[in-house]
Amino acid sequence: MFVGRSMHEQWLSNAYVLGDAPGGTAVFVDSGAPLLYLLDLVEREQLTPTHLLRTHCHRDHVEHEEELCARFGIPVVTGDLVTGGLSVRAIALPGHSDDGLAFVVNDEICFSGDVLFRDAVGGGPSGVVEHSVMEGLMTLPPEIRVLPGHTEETTIGREWESNPFVTYWRGATPSLGETVTVAGDDAELLVWSPDYDGNGKALVRYPDGREAIVGGSRVTRS
Repeated sequence: MFVGRSMHEQWLSNAYVLGDAPGGTAVFVDSGAPLLYLLDLVEREQLTPTHLLRTHCHRDHVEHEEELCARFGIPVVTGDLVTGGLSVRAIALPGHSDDGLAFVVNDEICFSGDVLFRDAVGGGPSGVVEHSVMEGLMTLPPEIRVLPGHTEETTIGREWESNPFVTYWRGATPSLGETVTVAGDDAELLVWSPDYDGNGKALVRYPDGREAIVGGSRVTRS
């Protein structure tokens, strides 16, 4: 297998093409980044695209979906698939979006959408995101490559050891216990991590007990 990636300059969202071998079968994964590099790779390697895998329907991941599907006459897939030498298993990962999916291909590569990033996770209700990350992804073999919906790739093993959300959820690191405000509302900061957009990502608990994962730009730390 080999994979090509394109990233949107503003959104930092990734679109991928995955081929089983030169001259073989390929699938696209998401379509929210410029297509030129991916199309050039398809032509250069003489690939035959058969499907487009959609991790979720946010605009920065489906921007060119209609164009790709029309160009190659291919369907959008949101489930398991076998095509050419590619065996794709879909994992439902709600939280960041209701329709969130990861795709594990040949038990080697995981396209994680906006659920798991390098050092961070997607925003959303904490309990739902935690379940998707810990039960849906962290149970995969540690050597699996993770190709996320934004910026750089990682592995399951690296995120198990280094991702601040994952280490907190598995009890390896304590909460920060820091008093903050989130868009003006009082909260307790439990976890802080880097994020792909440079603003950080936070797990916070509100006075009523609700927990949420929010963008760092919304958090004011003293």
